Amino acid sequence: MSEERPETPEESQPRDLEKEVEGGLLRGLVGLFIVPLLVVVLCVAVFVGFGWIAYERQTVSGYLNDLRSGWRSTRAQAAYELSKVLLADPEALNEEPGAKEELIRIFGEVEDPEIRRYLILVLGYTRDPAAVPVLTEALEGADSQTRIYLLWALGTVGDREAIPPLLEGLTDGDAGIRKTAAFAVGELGDPSLVDRLLPLLEDQQADVRWNAALAVSRLGSDAGVPVLERMLDRRLTSAVPEITPEQQQETMISAIRALAAVRGADARPMLDDLAENDPSLKVRQAAIEAQQALGLQ
Repeated sequence: MSEERPETPEESQPRDLEKEVEGGLLRGLVGLFIVPLLVVVLCVAVFVGFGWIAYERQTVSGYLNDLRSGWRSTRAQAAYELSKVLLADPEALNEEPGAKEELIRIFGEVEDPEIRRYLILVLGYTRDPAAVPVLTEALEGADSQTRIYLLWALGTVGDREAIPPLLEGLTDGDAGIRKTAAFAVGELGDPSLVDRLLPLLEDQQADVRWNAALAVSRLGSDAGVPVLERMLDRRLTSAVPEITPEQQQETMISAIRALAAVRGADARPMLDDLAENDPSLKVRQAAIEAQQALGLQ
């Protein structure tokens, strides 16, 4: 799962190492690509498999017109294509007067679960606070998969009005909900929420712990350091059921960035070891980039 997430605006000082690290490394903390944090990306592959590869690219206006259509396949593909447009350019709707309001209206009318999930992606990528009430309302009675989409979107919008439903998600009985809520809380950029994430650092599910550790790191706390260090232990991550080598690699890369961001130069021994000895070229490169960002090379 790697898409760019909204960043917390911060002023940077030219010679301030802490700000440099936050500006360079924390921007790379986009959550784990692990066992289903976001079914969002996986669902993209499903649509590709539907045989709509030849779908003609349109303007934003064209996609909006298709969303108004009564044809299910047309609306679903338009929602998917528009989500890709907004992923590449979050400002794409700004030149279409009333487009964001229209999307919220359409979302409120659509009942098909699959189309709704793609519209949730679109609303999340708009970063429009006006979408928070309708996304929050949609949580009521939603199935587990749709709730994961909704929580992700609420975090992506990044508005404080999303705090109550996200905090509720942290204590859900579904591990997929907990991990997504943890990731989304980390996206809000509010350090006062760290304490609400701390219990998840002891969660029974490894990927919930991992996402909680990344989230508290994103919020500027080092409380997740022990978990981050375990994420960098190949023996431990290999023991996680059904984890693939690619997921293990992305887990370690995320942990490297988070650990460097919250520990700074104190992370040097681990970064040096990973940069020199890890079997994955991508992991070694991530460690080297962290060293460079910290001025350790």
